[in-house]
Amino acid sequence: MPNCLTLKKTNCKNCYKCIRNCPVKAIRFSGNQAHIIGNECILCGQCFVVCPQNAKEIVNETEKVKVLLQTGEPVYASIAPSFAANYNGVGIAAMEKALKALGFAGAEETAIGATMVKNEYERILNEENRDILISSCCHSINLLIQKYFPSTLCYLADVVSPMQAHCNDIKRRFPNAHTVFIGPCVSKKDEAEHYKGIVDAVLTFEELTNWLEAENIVLEKETDDNNNSRARFFPTTGGILKTMAQDNPKYTYIALDGVENCMNALRDIESGKIHNCFIEMSACVGSCIGGPVMEKYRQSPVKDYIAISDYAGKNDFPVEQPDFISMRKNFLHIERELQPPSESEIYAILRQMGKFKPSDELNCGTCGYNTCREKAIAIYHGKAEIDMCLPFLKDKAESFSDTIARSTPNGIIVLNENLEVQQINAAARRIMNIRAASDVLGEQVIRILDPGVFTEVLRTGRGVYNQRIYLAEYKKYVEQTTVFDTESRSLVCIMRDVSDEEKEREKKENISKQTIEVADKVVDKQMRIVQEIASLLGETAAETKIALAKLKESINNE
Repeated sequence: MPNCLTLKKTNCKNCYKCIRNCPVKAIRFSGNQAHIIGNECILCGQCFVVCPQNAKEIVNETEKVKVLLQTGEPVYASIAPSFAANYNGVGIAAMEKALKALGFAGAEETAIGATMVKNEYERILNEENRDILISSCCHSINLLIQKYFPSTLCYLADVVSPMQAHCNDIKRRFPNAHTVFIGPCVSKKDEAEHYKGIVDAVLTFEELTNWLEAENIVLEKETDDNNNSRARFFPTTGGILKTMAQDNPKYTYIALDGVENCMNALRDIESGKIHNCFIEMSACVGSCIGGPVMEKYRQSPVKDYIAISDYAGKNDFPVEQPDFISMRKNFLHIERELQPPSESEIYAILRQMGKFKPSDELNCGTCGYNTCREKAIAIYHGKAEIDMCLPFLKDKAESFSDTIARSTPNGIIVLNENLEVQQINAAARRIMNIRAASDVLGEQVIRILDPGVFTEVLRTGRGVYNQRIYLAEYKKYVEQTTVFDTESRSLVCIMRDVSDEEKEREKKENISKQTIEVADKVVDKQMRIVQEIASLLGETAAETKIALAKLKESINNE
């Protein structure tokens, strides 16, 4: 990972926004966390700009600068010309006054170095037989060419950046001085670190602002009456060209901003379609006034350009131009060390993603890659995970839910708030004798069911559970549960066919009824028999009593 960008893992929410906006896809995902791949990153800062959780952080060098100030040796600030946009209405004199209050020995505009760089570009175009010359002011563009377009390195101007030219000049004029660059850029921190001995530390405008606020130092609103400031246009698109004479008839002068536009131009250069051009390239849209720190916290491209234009002049800074040898900077190819996978390996990964034919490659771009094939290659290199694919996850979720819907013996019907059928499974179709789902999808539920319970649930928001009803049209008994899902704004009806249970219950009731009737008949018959027996017994007892009485009377008479 580039040491000028750090990641707060607890903040990363696995949203893939950084990879979607990374022009070179220099981010890998592991354990649901984004990781910047150092040898692929060009430090354009887009991941820092777009991260909604602020999981990407620019390493703060404020403490490093404070240590430099404590050494007792002079520390000078080189302030990027975009400061006129970031601190609107504040001139270089006011900036220097504030920085001196922090302990700096002085502060100057990096535009002084930009004038030197511009002069060297013009010398190369006029004295050297170059076919194409690409400006080397933007470190992110330099990294882009070094890492991704090494065949065009011969066209990259072998010239130091304005930051380096100015800091070299400061150290020439002030022996033992330390230099601190202040600007809106992430990549300048890496440039200072990579090319030792020129720039000792780099602060962003955000870091400087926070430091000034902590020390209760207020920037005074005053501009400078200095017409020798044409190089102040450098931080705008076409700003380099504005400072150049553009009078060499051999060349076409072009300005490009944004990594994508620059990459397209570099591809054309690689294919041999472009010749005899001076190309100003900036990684940020709008050039440096669209730098990542400014873009994230105060993006105002038109207002910022006007601020730069109002502050810039029409003439060059008077500079002591260094010889071309001291302005030279060598760029080497930076190997990314990634071996491409074979076609069979790519195909195997595509199959794991559920991509079996070209029509499956929807290329929705959610994962951040331009094609499913690019995503497969990223998976092979360990930069991406299969479940970053939205269609894959959607199909997986739908497959899971469909399996449940297909397997359950319960009927499931989903309605929208207009009581229109949105989904119906096979079990529900069997209950209601519906041939195909297409026969009812999008239709009002009243076509197949009484809408009363759905209307009531929709009105009250309260579900109705285990309601047993008889569907007379289908001659079925069902146990029905109806609920309203507030998130999807859908009515869900689950029906369990209890017709067999109901028939069994009715059968048992009939048996019970018949048993009771039989029992009643038996009881009635027994009661009749008892009554008859009782009647017979009563007559016999009377006759016996009479006979015994007569016998007793007869005996008594004797």
